[in-house]
Amino acid sequence: MEHILLVGTGYMGIEYAKVLNALNKKYIAIGRGEENAKKFEEMIGVKPIVGGLQKYLSENTQIPKCAIVGVSIETLAETTLQLMEVGVKKILLEKPGFGEVDEFTQIWNAAHIYQTEIFLAYNRRYYASTLKAREIIEEDRGVISFNFEFTEWSNSIQNLPKHPTELQNWFMGNSTHIIDLAFFLGGKPKIIHSFVKGKGNLTWHNKSSIFAGAGETENGALFSYQANWQAPGRWGLEINTAKHRLIFRPLEKLQIQKIGSVAIELVEGIDYSLDEQFKHGLYLQTKNFLENNYTDFCSLGEQKTMLDIYKQIGGY
Repeated sequence: MEHILLVGTGYMGIEYAKVLNALNKKYIAIGRGEENAKKFEEMIGVKPIVGGLQKYLSENTQIPKCAIVGVSIETLAETTLQLMEVGVKKILLEKPGFGEVDEFTQIWNAAHIYQTEIFLAYNRRYYASTLKAREIIEEDRGVISFNFEFTEWSNSIQNLPKHPTELQNWFMGNSTHIIDLAFFLGGKPKIIHSFVKGKGNLTWHNKSSIFAGAGETENGALFSYQANWQAPGRWGLEINTAKHRLIFRPLEKLQIQKIGSVAIELVEGIDYSLDEQFKHGLYLQTKNFLENNYTDFCSLGEQKTMLDIYKQIGGY
């Protein structure tokens, strides 16, 4: 069994390692600093290689062909390019896949040059709540409309010890988690009209802070969205079929409203055990990736198509 490269020993690296241990996979964990490496070893029981990816690559000629990239957002693109250059052919890349939007073009071009398969780790596609919603949508013969909110908590985020690149691209790096899920379940936009205000109102994200819009998907479902980072709110998604309203608020649990009723109830019979044992959605996402089951993944091509939509919604 060939080893997997796990690049990053911070929070996401630890979460991936928990899954890899449970799947009995062999992996080489690579980190930069001693502090994260020590915490990783204490929690996972595996001693990482420290000094960073470039140091590891310069000292080793036999490089695994499969990698999981869980580094901080400002080094996602640099790390992925380094892996492609040394012959890694299959990469699970933490969303959104870049720090600055312009970096995506570098990854796209390099993936074609080096013939590398790259998939974006939008793990909410693999929530137990999402899997059950897809079953109900199929039984109800499709989505007819949906709406979502991606309000972020500015008062908390502005005080986080984050890299400026991550903060200034917070919409891409964080808000697209819920937006990806909305369009994954509801259908990809065919028509979209977006309104953005609040440029310069937030010092940590000066591109925009108030968002609204609507459109129609390729399957004919109508959708709308809103978010106001200067006001209270939370993430949420509501999917309407001919028989049910499926409510994700919070996203981790699925509630339902049946036609002819005002009652909102938790959907029964959902097995949340994997989402309780591991970071939500991560076990199935990682398992499917390693088993070459890419059906529900966000491919690099899909991310390229969605990027123009994200830029429009976010005011980039």
